[in-house]
Amino acid sequence: MATYREHALEGASAVDLVVALYDGIIRFLYLAINAVERGDEDARRAAVKRALDIIIHLQARLRMDVGGRPAQLLSEFYAAIFAQILQASQSVSATRFNHAIECVRNVRDAWREVAKDPNARPASPKVIAMPLPAVMPPGRAEAATDATSGSSWTA
Repeated sequence: MATYREHALEGASAVDLVVALYDGIIRFLYLAINAVERGDEDARRAAVKRALDIIIHLQARLRMDVGGRPAQLLSEFYAAIFAQILQASQSVSATRFNHAIECVRNVRDAWREVAKDPNARPASPKVIAMPLPAVMPPGRAEAATDATSGSSWTA
């Protein structure tokens, strides 16, 4: 028997699926915060693991050969947010988890904007890296001004 979530994702575009994965990261980070507040180390670790698993999945699906600079920026974002979540977990910090949520939410909102543009949707769900606004988490880094300059992402 399929769950409600499975039914909700049937027929979803590749962009909609990416947005759903970002929603999953956010959901697990809120679970981590809840676990921190309860002092439940095992629940915190489990929630963090699930969030990191999604990030690893998103990172692995990037197509650098197709996505170009936006794919590179997403790759750097995933590395930075991965490190940020690990630091939040190691320091058992709800504040740091909240900052990670804010960063993920910013990029998720950019994907939502892409989802509204029917011309931005890929022909195949296998192509996850596509043009997307260069959205960086606030206070973490600024987008490079041209495609030839190096990235300023820091973890």
